[in-house]
Amino acid sequence: MQQYSDRMRRLDKTIAFVPTMGYLHEGHLSLIRKGREIGDSLVVSIFVNPIQFAPGEDFEDYPRDLGRDLELARKNGVDVVFTPDYKELYSKEFQTHVNLKALPNRLCGISRPTFFSGVATVVAKLFNIVKPHFAVFGRKDYQQIVVIRQMVCDLNFDIEIIGAETVREPDGLAMSSRNVYLTPELRNSALCLYKSLQHAQNLISSRIIDSKKIIDSALKMITSCKDTEIDYIAICDPQTLVDVKKVDRKALMALAVKVGKTRLIDNMILIP
Repeated sequence: MQQYSDRMRRLDKTIAFVPTMGYLHEGHLSLIRKGREIGDSLVVSIFVNPIQFAPGEDFEDYPRDLGRDLELARKNGVDVVFTPDYKELYSKEFQTHVNLKALPNRLCGISRPTFFSGVATVVAKLFNIVKPHFAVFGRKDYQQIVVIRQMVCDLNFDIEIIGAETVREPDGLAMSSRNVYLTPELRNSALCLYKSLQHAQNLISSRIIDSKKIIDSALKMITSCKDTEIDYIAICDPQTLVDVKKVDRKALMALAVKVGKTRLIDNMILIP
């Protein structure tokens, strides 16, 4: 992989990179199409990263289908699919991790305290291996983009981070590899995430800008749906992720909800 990237760079070719954990869906394909637009060479990685999963999470059960992924990559103009083995990335002697001080301590990081260290570490490794000029990430994982941008700034990676819009199913459900876990009944309950975000924007359009009132309204909507358990609902600054009391300027509303046993996330930029 490094030799290929070195060759592209010697030829003055730009490299666009889309890191994934596989089981590709239309959300991933939108990132791939974006990468195809901006880079001369397009690289996609497929690696289910074990160090971002805590004990008891779904690492072993995470959906995988490499053959299908490779075919979708071919059809969408990917030049290289990088599929490292676990032992290639994490030897027995491995002992270095990337830890950010503040950003991981909010939103998803509260209930998943090791998650963003695992994400930042593997992304840093992938950046050093693939050597891209551009890297494309989906805004559904909003906190992840903020963390990666901070890491890129702090560690002086010469890489531009591109954020791509969340891709949704026709009914509004944000596309996720974990949606495969949902039964038809649970999928119907899962729609409450997006509906609560839409309702929040409607409240703000009606000049209700108190964050607590907006969050309480979302809480009622979500808990009224069957088999839902709220991890968090937050309204915060889009850059620092610090909670805001009023939506008197653009703010991020983010939430994580267990629907059955499946943990789903979604977010929206609220505009007063």
